[in-house]
Amino acid sequence: MPYYSRSSAATLRRALGSFPAVLVTGPRQTGKTTLLQQELAASHRYLSLERPDVRARVRADPVAFLAENPPPLILDEIQQVPELLSFVKERIDASRRPGSYVLSGSQSFALMQGVTQSLAGRIAVLTLLPLSVGEAIVAPTLSIDEQLRRVFEPGAASAVTSSGSPAPRAAAFAPPDALDWIVRGGYPEPRLNPAVDRALWFASYVQSYLERDVRDLLKVGDLHDFSRFLALIAAASGRLLNFSDLARELGVSAPTAKRWLSVLEASHVVTQLRPWHENFGKRLTKAPKLIFHDPGLAAWLLGLHQREALQAGPSFGALFETAVAGEWLKAFHHAGEPPALHHWRSSGGLEVDLVLERDGRLYAIETKATATPTPRHAEGLAKWLALAGPRARGVVACRVESPVTLAPGIRAVPWHLAW
Repeated sequence: MPYYSRSSAATLRRALGSFPAVLVTGPRQTGKTTLLQQELAASHRYLSLERPDVRARVRADPVAFLAENPPPLILDEIQQVPELLSFVKERIDASRRPGSYVLSGSQSFALMQGVTQSLAGRIAVLTLLPLSVGEAIVAPTLSIDEQLRRVFEPGAASAVTSSGSPAPRAAAFAPPDALDWIVRGGYPEPRLNPAVDRALWFASYVQSYLERDVRDLLKVGDLHDFSRFLALIAAASGRLLNFSDLARELGVSAPTAKRWLSVLEASHVVTQLRPWHENFGKRLTKAPKLIFHDPGLAAWLLGLHQREALQAGPSFGALFETAVAGEWLKAFHHAGEPPALHHWRSSGGLEVDLVLERDGRLYAIETKATATPTPRHAEGLAKWLALAGPRARGVVACRVESPVTLAPGIRAVPWHLAW
């Protein structure tokens, strides 16, 4: 399978120029190893700590191991030997040369605890999520500010970039439609290789990763309970999260349900979007909204395998919102920024699916799974914009191929960011 350059490659190189160490983390099977091997082949040696013989050498004599393998060095799957981090710290303190060590590993509490304790102030932490639509079709990488201009300002798509250079070249492939993206998702293997059986791949992923790594961290003994938990969480994606209802369905306490969910969040499987707190004169709903980072995984957990079943089913709207939110989450994470993404809902029922805050401005996104938007689809957003005032902008993200004006100051735009 050919290598598809990731938008985080530029972020990785910036981090290597500023920090002695860089950690690339994220869920399994998102392409961390491929990214490092391809982008740093000419500058860094590569060692995988997945190999038992390498782990044995590290544990037998970590000081000698690092002396025999001087930087610049990639240490893959560092979560296998988190105790090595304290010895890496000693090497860094002896010579704080930028880009000396590149570490990678799936998110785990032991790994992040070791990073926090041993390498604080010495390491940049980057997160690699599944492919975005733009990465899958080889679209140009734009900064967050450039994306916001393109989406929210008419005519910005053809303007120059913030650096003054001409607008980048067009994508190499046509974007997939929303139904295909939701069913197949953005994990590189099922997305880029049509020969991969999607149902078998996700079944294996859940069994070998979620049911091994995550379940072991949670100490959940009953596999049936954990499977029910995953299905309930998938059904909640794109919706407000009610911990009491979730705990009741599972037959556990609300603190237990929160702990289980926190492990999925730390493993970069899901994100909780916090509510936007500015009042605008109305009481607000304070429940978080749950988003799966990959809609394909959520759809598989819900037993949705065909486009027709997805489109006709009750979860289509929520999974469509999951796909839209996922593109913005990937844009922020792959740029090395914490996602400034929220949702907003008043106690009276007025809501906006996604709210982004940046440089004192508010950017609101209402998601609609329709391919034929009308002014009616913009009515709720127009009310919110009137409350938010002149610093707010808003769009309706739906299944159109190019932007369409729906109301004064409100456009319908393609659901993905690759246009």
